[in-house]
Amino acid sequence: MGTEAEIMGPLLAAGAGGVAGAAPETEVEEREAVPPWREQVTARGLAVSAVLGVLFCLITHKLNLTVGIIPSLNVAAGLLGYFLVRTWTAALERLGVVSKPFTKQENTVIQTCVVACYGLAFSGGFGSYMLAMDQRTYELIGPDYPGNRAVDVMNPSLGWMIGFMFVVSFLGLFSLVALRKVMVIDYKLTYPSGTATAMLINSFHTTTGAELADKQVKCLGKYLSISFIWNCFKWFFSGVGDSCGFDNFPSLGLTAFKNTPTYIGCGLICPHIVNCSTLLGAIISWGFLWPYISTKAGDWYPANLGSNDFKGLYGYKVFISVSVILGDGLYNLIKIIYATIKEIMNARAKQGRLPLVQVQDDDEGSKLSAEEKHLNETFIKDSIPPWLAGSGYVGLAAISIATVPMIFPQIKWYLVLSAYVVAPLLAFCNSYGTGLTDWNLASTYGKIGLFIFASWVGQNGGVIAGLAACGVMMSIVSTAADLMQDFKTGYLTLSSPRSMFVSQLIGTALGCVIAPLTFWLYWSAFDIGNPDGAFKAPYAVIFREMSILGVEGFSALPQHCLAICSFFFIASLVINLLRDVTPKNVSRFIPIPMAMAIPFYIGAYFAIDMFVGTVILFVWERVNRKECDDFAGAVASGLICGDGIWTVPSAILSILRIDPPICMYFKPSLSS
Repeated sequence: MGTEAEIMGPLLAAGAGGVAGAAPETEVEEREAVPPWREQVTARGLAVSAVLGVLFCLITHKLNLTVGIIPSLNVAAGLLGYFLVRTWTAALERLGVVSKPFTKQENTVIQTCVVACYGLAFSGGFGSYMLAMDQRTYELIGPDYPGNRAVDVMNPSLGWMIGFMFVVSFLGLFSLVALRKVMVIDYKLTYPSGTATAMLINSFHTTTGAELADKQVKCLGKYLSISFIWNCFKWFFSGVGDSCGFDNFPSLGLTAFKNTPTYIGCGLICPHIVNCSTLLGAIISWGFLWPYISTKAGDWYPANLGSNDFKGLYGYKVFISVSVILGDGLYNLIKIIYATIKEIMNARAKQGRLPLVQVQDDDEGSKLSAEEKHLNETFIKDSIPPWLAGSGYVGLAAISIATVPMIFPQIKWYLVLSAYVVAPLLAFCNSYGTGLTDWNLASTYGKIGLFIFASWVGQNGGVIAGLAACGVMMSIVSTAADLMQDFKTGYLTLSSPRSMFVSQLIGTALGCVIAPLTFWLYWSAFDIGNPDGAFKAPYAVIFREMSILGVEGFSALPQHCLAICSFFFIASLVINLLRDVTPKNVSRFIPIPMAMAIPFYIGAYFAIDMFVGTVILFVWERVNRKECDDFAGAVASGLICGDGIWTVPSAILSILRIDPPICMYFKPSLSS
């Protein structure tokens, strides 16, 4: 898990008794017909993908600009794709129009295209490195802050954002496509989210899973409606500004009413340990650490500083959270690189065999072997020539090397070239780690690139160069991991790699346009980056500070800040080490430092929301485990999607300058 990285976890259970990692329900004697790869990519599928791409980009931007936690929407994409196509075909049938059968391969292609599209809303850095370049972030840090210069400002513009997306977003697809067989078949990487998505899609298109699928779709629609109506209701009382409405209930007295459906939905999706870790981080920071440091005003730092001055309490909040994030990211990066090197060395010793997943023999061993053989044959049949991958990467890299310096003059062509030389190795490590742990660490690799290139360029343009290099690196490693995740889904649903790759290309092209446009909707309608507003964009400040530190060093930190940061950095490493060396029945109760760090900076409110979600999930699991496994993801998806849909009319109302009619304000009652 990264700071603003996606939390890669399954939203829905496999369904119909499916087991993650198992092969689809395919009889060896009666193998199902697999349509040619060209028939798997359909016009209706691309139309549905575009609609869902817009929706999921809106959701991703909303989460990016508020809390920075992005849950995996892979399964939701498969579920909603199934729902929309089935609704469309049913409507045509009532009109007497016969449409082509909806296959699980087409369903998989839709899911892949949607994931490729909304993935750019995350890796595009619209809530992190890209927004860190703008004037608002520069002013928040302050012109007097060492290293924060007015010349290192580049405000968002649709033109350069779309152009930058097009020249950097496709390289990740070509960097590892030649290794799809190695990653999926030879290494047998599990890619839990991809496997869960495949199991769900398989259940949709079999008799045994059809009834459950219909119930899940109805459940999603129900909670989507509840979430949308609740957000609409809240709007009427929210007045002008940020002091009115249900979101401003006193947090200690009426917390339950303040909870936002989106973050309760995140709590239902994320593992219990993630939600509990965020709550623990909120308690440590806002319950103890910040109140204690506040008592040192006038001693450790000037007492008359503003709430957003980095020389005061705000600086402690930012840099301590950054230290925990970097400690967690560095530990996981080293662990993944070590595991990769170790397994490759073992593979050489064992003549290329790499048994990452131990397959246990049982009574159905022979049947599973036959099914696996069928899966392998289908996956290998429509091969993607290695020369195409290699020439595609080299050609796109050449275009990018020539174009990126035109967009960002601070980063020279040879810096971009050096990034593309090492990027495939980092993309492999990230994809490998995602396959093992289901966590996409793209933001960690991006931060490493940020520090290296910011220090490399130095005072003259190092801030912008570091942020741009972060974007280049994040885009490659994130899209490569998403591609392999989707290849795993396609492998288990008997989808052609060619259709998957084509849908990735189309989805990426859509994302290069849709992601900037949907971000621009937020940028035009809301006060993005306002620390007192709804869209704080918390990681914009963090990323700019990281880039400044890469250039300037730690001389600007307030008193004792570096020592406290060092303590939390080491504590993050130690906690991660304890999670790895202790027995599993103990380590599952040890918190995750990355999750703890998030509320350090952005506040405790969303941690409470997510904890409410995890409490609901915990009780539900105890009352009815099967019902919870079947429908928890549908409930979560509905809550998140409903809130995401509301952002569209909300943004339109804001653009049209239509204000809510009522301001409902809360204050303590007067004492007698």
